[in-house]
Amino acid sequence: MQKIYLSDSGPKISPAIYGFWRWSNEGETSLPELEKITNLVISLGINAFDHADIYGHYQAEELFGKIIKQKSFKREEIVLFTKSGLRKVHPSQPDVRFEHIDTSKEHIVKSLEASLRKLNTDYIDIFLLNGYDHLANLEETAYTLDSLKDAGKIKHIGVTNFTVFQYQLLESYLRAPIVTNHIELNLLNTTSLENGQLDYIKQRYSKPIAWSPLSGGRILNGTDEKAVKVRNKLEEIGQKYGANAETMAVAWIVKAGALPLIGTLEEARIKNAVRAFEVDLGNQDWYEILHASR
Repeated sequence: MQKIYLSDSGPKISPAIYGFWRWSNEGETSLPELEKITNLVISLGINAFDHADIYGHYQAEELFGKIIKQKSFKREEIVLFTKSGLRKVHPSQPDVRFEHIDTSKEHIVKSLEASLRKLNTDYIDIFLLNGYDHLANLEETAYTLDSLKDAGKIKHIGVTNFTVFQYQLLESYLRAPIVTNHIELNLLNTTSLENGQLDYIKQRYSKPIAWSPLSGGRILNGTDEKAVKVRNKLEEIGQKYGANAETMAVAWIVKAGALPLIGTLEEARIKNAVRAFEVDLGNQDWYEILHASR
């Protein structure tokens, strides 16, 4: 898988990212299973791994850090994403009584230090604000992010689910550029095509990362009218490309200029997603699939 630049300021990554947001069943995530999937995605050419402090009930980072410590691959061979901001109720978070966003200086620094420790690394390649905090002092938030970058603890700054105006507001305070925005983009949610999110990210010479590319599995398994209609169209057009509906759904996102965030735990489905990069989807086919989603 040929590596590309995420933005005009870097870094160079695989055009598909593996994410750990599906590793959410507490007590069911095992180190051998995680290591097996990590080795699989690396063998398929994926070098980018997306974490957050909250994933796996606050455990996924620590498990991945054990893999890094085993040195089955070199730290500089992978690109690590992690996030801070979204806070969830959990026994390990006694001060959180209600889910909310916190991008205060205190929380960002505390969360980052914990992520560095858990991941067994000295730096995070891309550190993202996991949601927009309406109550934050954004000037202080931006100063904190710039300071962490100056200290070498983070290499690049990103955001998740920011609107165009939220993106612009934060970036107006930052010295460093925002290199990506994680947005939802799939054939059952094409809002980012109309609300300017996708276009603005491209205008900033960076690439959006599309989470939930299969709409949480609804594209493959949904029984509602819209899901069935989209799936039938993907299967129909997929015959032309020798690809199944899953591969075609990801190929549609790739054609739109976004990088898919793959989160499945199933080996066959990971391979289906990676095959999307072998599909040269025609413009008219892309629009025909889009029309089916509407």
